[in-house]
Amino acid sequence: MTQYIFEFIGTLVLVLLGDGVCAATSLNHSKAKGAGWVVIALGWGLAVMMGVLIAGPVSGAHLNPAVTLGLAIAGKFGWDLVLGYIIAQMLGGFCGACLVWLFYKDHFDATADEPAAVLGCFCTAPAIRNKWSNLLSECVATFVLVFLILCIGTYKIGTPGAIGAWPVTMVIVSIGMSLGATTGYAMNAARDLAPRLAHAILPVKGKEGSDWGYSWIPVVGPLAGAALAALVFVLVF
Repeated sequence: MTQYIFEFIGTLVLVLLGDGVCAATSLNHSKAKGAGWVVIALGWGLAVMMGVLIAGPVSGAHLNPAVTLGLAIAGKFGWDLVLGYIIAQMLGGFCGACLVWLFYKDHFDATADEPAAVLGCFCTAPAIRNKWSNLLSECVATFVLVFLILCIGTYKIGTPGAIGAWPVTMVIVSIGMSLGATTGYAMNAARDLAPRLAHAILPVKGKEGSDWGYSWIPVVGPLAGAALAALVFVLVF
């Protein structure tokens, strides 16, 4: 149960800070509005780092159902804990998104006439809507994420927690800058589906639906990419 609690807290902080940077750069009257993609990529990388610093020493800081699945397939994590981790991550992502809405509520209200910008503070959307291309983007980005996490663990680059958080942060920033511009690089159902549910449930002013027709792509793509990365890792190592 302690591991589940830390996965919950770590994922909550990840989404609070990650969706927080999206809100800061997108919502009207925010001092950071228009800061751009570099700030978002750095903000998300640092958000992951903060989550890893919290949960790493206790739960291993998966903070992502795709990572949990990939580690289990690679034989690095027990299957008996997979469901509990995923539930904790999804709850953490939901609560983190709710806190972002509360924190930026005045700014959400001031952006009510831009429902796409508001939705983008909760979850991802493609730059060009092509479901197969979008699915491939999420699959490839998550493949890179999970394969590198497995390599970092194998080569023992850093240790769980403070030092081990740094290489993972650089992985997230690199993926965001290089592979993130097509879909917003969800790579994580707890970062996309859980906040999307929060958007649907919360009384967000001016919202026009939560884009459920796209919502399966940031779930299926990352899970497929993680599974493939784990299989390739097993074959290589």
